[in-house]
Amino acid sequence: MTVKRVGIVGSGIMGSGMAEVAAKAGIEVVLRSRKQETADRTIAGLEKSLNKQVEKGRLSEEDRDGALQRVTGTSDLGDLAACDLVIESVVEDLATKKELFNELDRICGESTILATNTSTLPVIEMAMETGRPNKICGIHFFNPAPMMSLVEIVRPLTADDETIAEARSFAEACGKSPVEVKDQAGFIVNALLFPYLNNAVRLLENGVATRDDIDEAMKGGCNFPMGPLALLDLVGLDTSLAIIEALYAEFRDPNYAPVPLLKRMVAAEQLGRKSGKGFYDYKK
Repeated sequence: MTVKRVGIVGSGIMGSGMAEVAAKAGIEVVLRSRKQETADRTIAGLEKSLNKQVEKGRLSEEDRDGALQRVTGTSDLGDLAACDLVIESVVEDLATKKELFNELDRICGESTILATNTSTLPVIEMAMETGRPNKICGIHFFNPAPMMSLVEIVRPLTADDETIAEARSFAEACGKSPVEVKDQAGFIVNALLFPYLNNAVRLLENGVATRDDIDEAMKGGCNFPMGPLALLDLVGLDTSLAIIEALYAEFRDPNYAPVPLLKRMVAAEQLGRKSGKGFYDYKK
């Protein structure tokens, strides 16, 4: 099987990004949101993004029109029944994802591969909510999906070789560089990245250096494009805390224990760019 039609559940930043990537690669996309108007707004946003690429000479008008014609928005999960692959990108909550996989298992054809875009949750728990655990895997795109080249293909214990091969083939067809990783919290990138981000908060909390000096040190000393505290603001402090907590829950390594300052900032709804304030102020 080669993926010709992909279903994407979730119309947020990741869902819309994956829809753009797949549509530009010549794959039909069914984008499902809980409300039709939300799906329609997402497609309108996709059109705006593609128009900008045409204006900058990165995309032809013909390719833009073709990509838009390949995307359909819906609020009905039933419209995903004929998809070769369905990727969920809903809220990063295990109970919500497990319920969704149970529904998708009932709706989709027997040959459909069901995948999650989770960044750290256990894929095996979603797989076991279905009657096809051999056809469940993780396909973890990075934000922003149209720009980031990496995709982590996550293999739970139950996935068969054909499923992983199809997931890899899909990522490659989208112009991405896939890497395979076993189903372990954080996979590769987040398992390495978030302890670093967590320790940057620890340095700030302990008064080792100022916010600006911590960020400047990592940019100037490691040639990183962004300092760790600015990156936390970009990712979202609530999302970051959830990932760090998942890492700590799995490994119980003190290095993964969330720094109290990070938890207090989330409690105060200082979530970074999405709330207008985090380690930096974005309301100015």
